[in-house]
Amino acid sequence: MNSISVCMATYNGERFIKYQIDSILNQLRKNDEFIIVDDCSTDNTIGIIRSYLDKKIKLYQNSINIGCNRTFEKAISLSSKEIIFLSDQDDIWKSNKVSKILSSFSDKKLTLILSEAEIIDENGNKKGYTYYANRGGYKPGIIRNIIKANYHGCTMAFRSELIKKYGMPFPKNMSGHDIWIGYVNEIYGKVIFIDENLTLYRRHNSNLSDSIRSSILQMFSWRIDDSFNLLKGS
Repeated sequence: MNSISVCMATYNGERFIKYQIDSILNQLRKNDEFIIVDDCSTDNTIGIIRSYLDKKIKLYQNSINIGCNRTFEKAISLSSKEIIFLSDQDDIWKSNKVSKILSSFSDKKLTLILSEAEIIDENGNKKGYTYYANRGGYKPGIIRNIIKANYHGCTMAFRSELIKKYGMPFPKNMSGHDIWIGYVNEIYGKVIFIDENLTLYRRHNSNLSDSIRSSILQMFSWRIDDSFNLLKGS
């Protein structure tokens, strides 16, 4: 069975990160790795990570704050396994997430998997809806995803070979690391969506991925950049 790299970007995540690390480590095997890149946290995030005496965890610290997209890019570039799982610092993985997704990767033509995520609040209470269903369901297609992106990092796992070959380094200007990976896979790979809640996706005021509230104009500008980058690379 394929070995995996879990890639996590952290920044001031001391409040929730232990729950997430515990839920991930419980599913990793001896030859898997857990790449964590910290983007200059000023709280006790680093201390919590270092408290885990587990050789699967490989911690790297940025010397300057480079933001979410570049921190994930660095984590992916440092990974060495066949399958990459992206992880936010404040969610919780269901206990069958890794086994469920790896079983689907038995299809050798499959390069990226998305799975449904159940929304919880900052206290872990279920909100009664799921991420993709709340957005109208997952719909494949490059044009469809440029109009309304369906790729959300904490729900993604992909073959490292394809993304490192065609998607990296990330473009200078882009809407998001996860959206870019999704675009690249739409062109070069094959995706499936697992309609099962495999992640508890925590929504709160200080989410790392939601730290910048983007205007409609900014989102439109990013979509133009994404389209140009795809055309340039094709």
